[in-house]
Amino acid sequence: MTNCSLLCVLAFGIFRLEVKHVAQDLLIKNGLVVDGSGAPGVQADVAVKDGLITAIGKLSEQAKQTIDAEGHVVSPGFIDGHTHMDAQVFWDQLGSCSCYHGVTSVVMGNCGFTLAPCRETEADLVFRNLERAEDISREAMLEGIEWRWETYPEYMDAVAATPKGINYAGYVGHSALRTYVMGQRAFEESATEDELKTMASIVQDAVKAGAIGFSTSRTRNHETADRKPVASRIADWSEVKYIVTKMRETGAGIFEIASEDTGRHPERLQDYQNRLRELSVDYGVPVTFGMFSSRRAPDFWRGYLDFVQDVNAAGGEMFTQVHSRALNVILSFETRTPFDNWEVWRDIRRLPKNEQIAKLKNPEIKAKLVEIASHPSERHRAIGAEVRPPDWHWTFLLDEPSGGSKRMDELAAEKGISPVELMIDLAVESDFKAMFRQPIANEIDSEVIDLIKTPNTVCTFSDSGAHVSQIMDSSLQTHLFKHWVRKENALTLEQAVRLVTSVPAGRWGLNNRGLLHVGNAADITIFDADTIGPDMPEVVHDLPSGARRLKQVAHGIQNTIVNGEVFLEKNVHTGSQSGQLLRGPLAQ
Repeated sequence: MTNCSLLCVLAFGIFRLEVKHVAQDLLIKNGLVVDGSGAPGVQADVAVKDGLITAIGKLSEQAKQTIDAEGHVVSPGFIDGHTHMDAQVFWDQLGSCSCYHGVTSVVMGNCGFTLAPCRETEADLVFRNLERAEDISREAMLEGIEWRWETYPEYMDAVAATPKGINYAGYVGHSALRTYVMGQRAFEESATEDELKTMASIVQDAVKAGAIGFSTSRTRNHETADRKPVASRIADWSEVKYIVTKMRETGAGIFEIASEDTGRHPERLQDYQNRLRELSVDYGVPVTFGMFSSRRAPDFWRGYLDFVQDVNAAGGEMFTQVHSRALNVILSFETRTPFDNWEVWRDIRRLPKNEQIAKLKNPEIKAKLVEIASHPSERHRAIGAEVRPPDWHWTFLLDEPSGGSKRMDELAAEKGISPVELMIDLAVESDFKAMFRQPIANEIDSEVIDLIKTPNTVCTFSDSGAHVSQIMDSSLQTHLFKHWVRKENALTLEQAVRLVTSVPAGRWGLNNRGLLHVGNAADITIFDADTIGPDMPEVVHDLPSGARRLKQVAHGIQNTIVNGEVFLEKNVHTGSQSGQLLRGPLAQ
């Protein structure tokens, strides 16, 4: 063999060794693979290349990056089907706070609230829908959004081009649609026949371009800042039905609705359910909405779930979105208290923090505040997740990340003072860091787990991106594992993983996600089943314009991987921006 031939052979050998060395982009070794199907976990390795899972088993091949997952669960990335990140996606490359809890994909645009279709010159019309109903700062939106769209397909293109760490799918929203077509009249009048046709055509175009469906709100919980109904609430049902059925003529599209308020009126409830049944059974539209239990109406939610089962038995497709814990309004002197607009309180609460604390330490001033707060003569009307005047038996000290169970009336009785005085004392002692929770739904744990386990429900509904200073439910997935798997033993690890991965993926048609199968997208969460759980929430001022929000991270998550790239390491951003816009089936 000539020297040249020998060099060629050696070079070829070296080349082959290099190819073998970089055969995979990522190799996850020694983990307990819980694939999302509900099947028992197995010890295995997972290989990833070009954003896809390429092999699962006992693997010996090399990779550019190797993660040792020994002692950890390797699961599909969690999926959150109910968020409002439509504005946040443009200033937050992470997708917080959902991203801190193992979530790799979210669905936004719920309840009819989107930023498209909308002309930039009319942005205040969509801000008007969002500002109070979803507690999203107008100033933050003005400063944080670079408007690059008018139509919904153009909005999706803008999201697709925006650097992001997680994946986003979205509905086209009814309130934005109405204001785009009708202008200011959207808040006041019914649509004309031509306007109806225009709205339906816009929705069809949006779904063809990849919108996951159409959403609306008909609940009184959604108001504008001037306490008027959001635009979608002005529409009568014939408008909703027309748009939804025309959407379905495309062969795709989910209908999401923030439900009508029927109260305890059987005839109104029956009428509303009949209309939903018609859409699902007669027109073949997948229908979804949220459902919480309530201590004030203990049997209401069970009847609703029975209705959903009946619709599915009749050939329809309907599913409800449920939560993993109580829906809590968070109170604090750093954000809001129930008394901020009451006599005397309002003047003090407008002061800088150090001046507030000084006055709260003054015995005479504190006594006056306690007296006023003990006589609910200035009760205000709260909607949605806004702070309510307190029922102290159902107001808790938030001293534990999953909620805390110490009732304020009982704690106050132990000290021989009123709950209001205790709240003030705890706030002052903690430099205003003390937090309290008001459960406004899902108050009874036994009913929460019944909702989770009922067929045709999906454990999701974080509202991430909305109610940013009022609630903190982005941690619902980590709470599920900490509370229902580890503490209560009400779910197995495999059941819980399935509930937040393949179940929502299947419902929202994210067909190559939610399961750790060869060929699927490599969205992966690696976590310690013995420690995963939420941390305490905190108040931060990191929104554009310095607006405040509640932030909550988690512990026990080793890595979050999105489309094959390590996105978070122990919830610290690696710099990866591998998130994608997930388009519906007609655009795939």
